Amino acid sequence: MFSSAQKVAGQGVGSAYAELMRLLKTYLKDDFEIHINDYHSSDISHYHTIDPQFYTSTFSKKRGRKIGYVHFLPETLQGSLKIPRIFQPLVAKYVISFYKRMDHIVVVNPSFIPKLAAYGIDESKVTYIPNFVSKKEFYPLLASERAKARKKLGLSPTDFVVFGDGQVQKRKGVDDFYQLAQKNPQIKFIWAGGFSFGRLTDGYDHYKQLIKNAPQNMNFTGIVNRQKLNAYLNVADLFLLPSFDELFPMSVLEAFNTHTPVLLRDLDLYHDIISGYYQPAENFQEMNQIINHLSTNKEDLLQLAQMAAAGAKYYSEEHLSSIWREFYLQQYNLKRG
Repeated sequence: MFSSAQKVAGQGVGSAYAELMRLLKTYLKDDFEIHINDYHSSDISHYHTIDPQFYTSTFSKKRGRKIGYVHFLPETLQGSLKIPRIFQPLVAKYVISFYKRMDHIVVVNPSFIPKLAAYGIDESKVTYIPNFVSKKEFYPLLASERAKARKKLGLSPTDFVVFGDGQVQKRKGVDDFYQLAQKNPQIKFIWAGGFSFGRLTDGYDHYKQLIKNAPQNMNFTGIVNRQKLNAYLNVADLFLLPSFDELFPMSVLEAFNTHTPVLLRDLDLYHDIISGYYQPAENFQEMNQIINHLSTNKEDLLQLAQMAAAGAKYYSEEHLSSIWREFYLQQYNLKRG
C-alpha cells in the first residue's frame, strides 16, 4: 500500500483508505501480507494517492502489478483546491500521467470509467469497486443513547436537526446549506468539517466569513473525529449533502450505517450506485421544500430511514471483502502469468 491520505484530516480519501486497511486486516489477514509505503519488492503495489515519490517508484521493477485507486479526476479538483489557472493544465497532465502508469485502475463510481477512457485509458483495465464503512464505527444508537447525545450536543428533544459533513468548500454545496439555515430559523443546521487543505481550499476567505457570520440556528463544528461524527449522524433527523460533484461520498455511507434519512442533490453519478436509498432534490428550492415537508411528516421520514438501512446492508463490509479478495488474487495471477 502506498498512501499519504491520512496526513490530511477530514477528507474522504483518507476515510476510504482507513476503511480498506481495516477490512483487509479483519477479513483477509490470512490471504495477504500487507506493507505500507515500503519500497521492497512486492507482487502488487496499490497506490491510493498520487505523491511524486510514488510516481517515481512506478518505474521500478520491484513494484510488481501496479494498481491505481482513482478518487478524483482533474476536473473534480476544481472547486476543491485553489489551483492557479496557469498550473491547471500541468496538474491535469500529471494526474492522468500517474493513472496511465498503472497496470490496472480501481474506481469508486462506474461513471468514471468512460471519463477515464476519454483520457486514453483502456476501459478493460478499469474495475469498479464501491466504498464502504465500518459497522463498528458507524451504527445506530439506542433511543436512550440518542437522547443523551442530543443533550450533550446542546440539542433539545424537539429540535429538527439537519446535518451535513465534508470539507468546507464550494464543491460540497456549503453555500446552499448555509442559505437553507438562513431561510429556516426554526430548524437546526449543523455542518461538520473544516479546511483540510487550509488556504489552498477554493474560496477559503469566503467560507471563513460564512463561518464567522453563521446564523444562530447553524453550527460549523470544524473537523471532528469518527466517534463524534457517529453521534452527530445519530442525533440528526436528516442528513443533507448538497454537493455539486462527488465520486462515492463516504459521508453518505456513514449516514446509511446510522440509518439516518438522506437528502442529496440529485447527481447523475448517484443513479448507478445508490438509487433507491435516498431522497433526491434538483436544486435549492426543492431541498427547502423537502426539508420543510419532512420536518412535519414523521411517516415519510421513517420511510427514508428504512431506505438508508437498506443501503447500509447492500454496501456491507462483509460483501466488499469478498470482492477485494477476488480482485487482488486476479491481479496476482496476472502478475505471475
